[in-house]
Amino acid sequence: MDQRITVQGAQLVEVAQTAMEYAAKSRSVSTVKAYQNDWQDFTAWCAEQALQAMPASPETLALYLTAKVDAVKVSTLERRLGAISQAHKAAGHSPVSTRLEPLHSVWQGIKRTKGTVQHGKAPARTDDIRAMVDTLPNSLLGIRDRALLLIGFAGAFRRSELVALDVDHVQVTKEGLVITLERSKTDQEGQGRKVGIPYGSNPATCPVRALHAWLGASGIKDGALFRSVNRHGQLHDGRLSDKAVALVVKRCADAAGLDASMYSGHSLRSGLATSAAAAGVSERAIMAQTGHKSVNMVRRYIREGSLFRENAAAGVGL
Repeated sequence: MDQRITVQGAQLVEVAQTAMEYAAKSRSVSTVKAYQNDWQDFTAWCAEQALQAMPASPETLALYLTAKVDAVKVSTLERRLGAISQAHKAAGHSPVSTRLEPLHSVWQGIKRTKGTVQHGKAPARTDDIRAMVDTLPNSLLGIRDRALLLIGFAGAFRRSELVALDVDHVQVTKEGLVITLERSKTDQEGQGRKVGIPYGSNPATCPVRALHAWLGASGIKDGALFRSVNRHGQLHDGRLSDKAVALVVKRCADAAGLDASMYSGHSLRSGLATSAAAAGVSERAIMAQTGHKSVNMVRRYIREGSLFRENAAAGVGL
């Protein structure tokens, strides 16, 4: 291989890495980390094969996908193509085009052979939430978890959004609560978004009453809204971690007789969207609550929630 081309390629890889770091400022932390890992995996593979990573040819990309197809999911390969494309774009090259051969044929063949169905965690629907909340004791930990589950579900919050809430983000109104999200995955510039949490019809599962109960029992006046509680029932000053949200969901799902392995912190968010769709709530209203920017993404929940609401087989007299 021409030494000049090799040196130039190495320099461009470094430039692409720097450019991606600047471009990362416009994306969420989790997306940035995933893209960085994807780009590093691609460049490491190219180095092992003595292939040029920047700019990458369609042939190189086709070989890379083929080499990795049995090791990772199709959805991961799709994200890696996006990361590689963003790296090229950030470095001043044309983004990756999956229409170019042989990349096009290889990518289509992989998707046809392996499939592209995503198997995510189960949504915690309204009945699931009721069952989970019903298992909680009237201890400080139980009161916190009740508020965490109900606020997370009613607000369709991501777990990162939920644990980032402070007391002064919550405004009490006659209709319920107005919670201000200062920053979220789709709002990296911190413009903020207000989410309404209405009173529930059942006091035992009312998110507004549950949060009031938590604040009253904990004595929290300012700072982090959701905090750690140890096994002795003692409140800690530290903010609850996003991983703790997932553990609470799993623990309560297990206590309610559900398969805990099927639930995660995201089950609260997806559960509200799915339950709302099943209840006939409009697409616009669901997106307003969840903050989704993509219609296609929220329609995945709507389709699942509407499977039995207007089912053709239900009207044929079986």
